[in-house]
Amino acid sequence: MAGRGELMQIGQVAERIGLSLRTIRFYEENGLVVPTSRTEGGFRLYSEADVARFEVIKRMKPLGFSLEEMQELLTLLQDLEQASGDREQLLARLREFHEAAVARVAALRDQLAVAEGFAGTLAGHLEAHR
Repeated sequence: MAGRGELMQIGQVAERIGLSLRTIRFYEENGLVVPTSRTEGGFRLYSEADVARFEVIKRMKPLGFSLEEMQELLTLLQDLEQASGDREQLLARLREFHEAAVARVAALRDQLAVAEGFAGTLAGHLEAHR
């Protein structure tokens, strides 16, 4: 595994964060994460910061955030880290993302409760017909 500051090839990144090579390439093609560098042979090289961006994307995906929303949040986080832009405005937008994430988690919990109820109903039918 690559150490801090060391660049990683796409396969190392895929293994480390649990995304497929195809998914990593897809996010690159859509401008969400651009490799920090390339080898002389053209192989992608990713930094720890690139990996952190992939981890944010990986967490946003199951919550149904769009590619545009992902890009916006990644830019927002970068701007906050680099202290560029109006800090209060950036924090206000980050709060909006947080609220959206909390709402989406609640919706998923509701969906899970319905699914568990249905599975319980089916289990009851199975038990009744044994």
